Amino acid sequence: MIQSMTGFGKAEACIPGKKIHVEIKSLNSKSLDLSTRIAPLFRDKEMEIRQYIAKELERGKIDFSLWVERDMTAASTPINAEAVAAYSAQIRAISQAQGIPLDGEGLWSILVRLPDTLSASAVEEVSEEDWQTVRQAVCEAVAHLIDFRRQEGEALSQKFAKNLDRIEELMHAIEPFEQGRVERIRQRLTDRLAELKGVDYDKGRLEQELIFYIEKLDINEEKQRLANHLNYFRQTMMEGKGQGKKLGFIAQEMGREINTTGSKSNQAEMQNIVVMMKDELEQIKEQVLNVM
Repeated sequence: MIQSMTGFGKAEACIPGKKIHVEIKSLNSKSLDLSTRIAPLFRDKEMEIRQYIAKELERGKIDFSLWVERDMTAASTPINAEAVAAYSAQIRAISQAQGIPLDGEGLWSILVRLPDTLSASAVEEVSEEDWQTVRQAVCEAVAHLIDFRRQEGEALSQKFAKNLDRIEELMHAIEPFEQGRVERIRQRLTDRLAELKGVDYDKGRLEQELIFYIEKLDINEEKQRLANHLNYFRQTMMEGKGQGKKLGFIAQEMGREINTTGSKSNQAEMQNIVVMMKDELEQIKEQVLNVM
């Protein structure tokens, strides 16, 4: 069954002191267009994440986000004691040398504004065990998006089936108008020739020209090719994901046959039916852009 390119998925994971949030969404696109927003803590895993998403999702405009929610009890920034001690010694020395009075509260308000006093003394790293937990959340979010795509694909399949059935129904609705068309054309030309008084014409040649004219208006081949395209579209939908472009090509061929039928229709009733067929096909063309 076909899949839609539209989808959404999210997942969460917990590692010591942190809660990891993963969200991914996709829209239709002619190719893979992947953009990522990844927390600095996991920036070195970006290539691995991108390769996995590209392999699983194949196509679409995809936005991926991974951010970290820190445990507030462990989220306070460590004070760099060595920097505080060095700054404090310098400030006290200057205060004494210049005779500038300095109390403890004033000293502290100065220290917390100086560079590096409130920075972490160690670079934060993620263990392999924690990364595997986060990676599982990434896989889970992608799996949810794929499930969403399948559901959307099933809805599209049902919509396409209705459009195809309607086109087929309208194609058969042309037949009653087509059957009496030859006789009406013959009668109309004969009546016009009869109005030309005193003009003699070769009736055999008239029949030959009439047959040639009617053959140019015959739509049996167009109807047969359109029926084949309708069946091919149905078969292609059942072949699974990755058929979006192929379905688009088939829809173009369907449009070619419907347009030719319209150009050969010389009756208002037939042309009205062709317009309705074009309307159904246009709905297919709009939605097929969302198919994987």
